[in-house]
Amino acid sequence: MKDTFKHQGLRQKLVDILMAKGITDKNVLAAINTIPRHLFMDSSFLDHAYQDKAFPIAADQTISQPYTVAFQSELLQVKPKDKILEIGTGSGYQTAVLCKLGATVYSIERQLELFKKTSKFLPKLGFRAKQLIFGDGYKGLKTEAPFKGIIVTAGAPFVPKPLLSQLAIGGRLVIPVGDEVQTMTLFIRKSEKEFEKHEFGEFRFVPLLEDKN
Repeated sequence: MKDTFKHQGLRQKLVDILMAKGITDKNVLAAINTIPRHLFMDSSFLDHAYQDKAFPIAADQTISQPYTVAFQSELLQVKPKDKILEIGTGSGYQTAVLCKLGATVYSIERQLELFKKTSKFLPKLGFRAKQLIFGDGYKGLKTEAPFKGIIVTAGAPFVPKPLLSQLAIGGRLVIPVGDEVQTMTLFIRKSEKEFEKHEFGEFRFVPLLEDKN
């Protein structure tokens, strides 16, 4: 669980890359500069931890590319104390970024292996989500709704209706939509029935699967 000067230097280089790619949110960049991403990865990938790439983790999932994490986090426009729902805890790296941004985070993971691992691991690094849930992300978390922001970290073939209904008025849903390739999509809830939709180009994610596993 070491974070060395070398790691810190590599993180700064990563932040420079993200800025060159157009990420401007200072809080998001600061979070990425602070969080030891190498600790979220299998030790055999340590050399790759600060490259701007996705890498495999357990249960056939991946730790998202840093640019993708930064891009989605920037779209969410997280303010301290915002109630945020994350669909797909995965390695916990995106969860840690949301915690660092000051959000009150609820995160759902459907892969039991990942859920168990990340539930133990995140608190050891000092990142405490309000709640980590083993469940089906398609259903969201009705008991805690409404949310100021919802972030989906896997490719969804369609936009699950429960997620839209669980957004607060003025809330933002950031979701990659599509089958093989996804379009990063932002929905802003304007009223009870009205949503504003924005699209932000193509990304590639592992698929968002229904039910628990």
